[in-house]
Amino acid sequence: MARILIGMSGGVDSSVAAALLASAGHDVAGVTLKLWHGPEDGDAPWQKRSCCKVGIARHVCQKLSIPHRVVDLMAPFRRRVVDDFLAAYLDGRTPNPCVRCNAMIKFRGLMDLAREEGYDAVATGHYARTERTGTGHWRLLAGTDRLKDQSYFLYGLLPGDLSRIRFPLGALKKAQVMQTARDLGLPADEIAESQEVCFVGEGDYRAFLKAERPEAEAPGEVVDTAGAVLGRHGGTAFHTVGQRRGLHLAAGRRLYVVRTDPAARRVVVGETDDLLSGGLVAGEVNLLAPFSRGPVQCRIRYRGQAVPAEARVAGDRLLVRFSSPQRAVAPGQSVVLYQGDVVLGGAVIRRALAGRTPAVPEAALAARG
Repeated sequence: MARILIGMSGGVDSSVAAALLASAGHDVAGVTLKLWHGPEDGDAPWQKRSCCKVGIARHVCQKLSIPHRVVDLMAPFRRRVVDDFLAAYLDGRTPNPCVRCNAMIKFRGLMDLAREEGYDAVATGHYARTERTGTGHWRLLAGTDRLKDQSYFLYGLLPGDLSRIRFPLGALKKAQVMQTARDLGLPADEIAESQEVCFVGEGDYRAFLKAERPEAEAPGEVVDTAGAVLGRHGGTAFHTVGQRRGLHLAAGRRLYVVRTDPAARRVVVGETDDLLSGGLVAGEVNLLAPFSRGPVQCRIRYRGQAVPAEARVAGDRLLVRFSSPQRAVAPGQSVVLYQGDVVLGGAVIRRALAGRTPAVPEAALAARG
């Protein structure tokens, strides 16, 4: 049996993961990484939107008779995740803070602590799997439950860490996890799931952005793809690619945000076909399996369907050509590559490529964007 350090968010998934490891006879210890200000006592509403519900995690560990502690990582979380989130919106990008948090904060913090204290492995309640190949290498796989699969958020892990990461829920369906929680006497119906953008709280990200970066309120023009002025906006940072609601335009047809131009204080809108892209260029590439070029399935958003594509890696750039045009490719989001269940890696989208161009020149890789 192994000594395993498990990240305890206070949600039902990490609670069940800890229970499964403990019932299997492992020497388990729970740790909650405190990332943001939130309720810390057991009397706080358990449905509170936060991914570090300390009081609940402590309660579950007591019930499982395993040790629990809190590690404060608020400073690096603020610097590497929250500040990046705010800067991205001001720069006209749509960030994915959960990807950065998993790679730079959660797993890094757990792995560092495990090495310092001699743990054999770390674990979380993510719906993903790891597998050892016949050559002795480890790879990351999608979770069995396709509706809950979270491998999209984990492509930023270090390949060398995969052998020491455990995902007890990877082969389970969500319904099985909920039933297991009830069978173990855990308050499954009361423990809310951890949410995306935990630090935003109950409100809209725009309110958080206004409070943290007042300069985001920089009004300007809303224009169509030909440059005709259609209206005004309150700040480019409050608009994202693909957005339809909240434009307050009387155009007589459905219009969507196609792109934003923070320097010119312009929001560009168009019709649904204007959102189509034939491919994308991405940076900050992280590969978890050997890959240079070839056919893949790729996801350009967490809830998005994996679609066939051709991909090529060149240095720190990734070029993806979709088999058919895709809608609302948003700079700042992540593109994750798969071959079947295997996660090859991913990157941060820099720019979309024209939707009506079937062949994309290789020079696109070298272009800045």
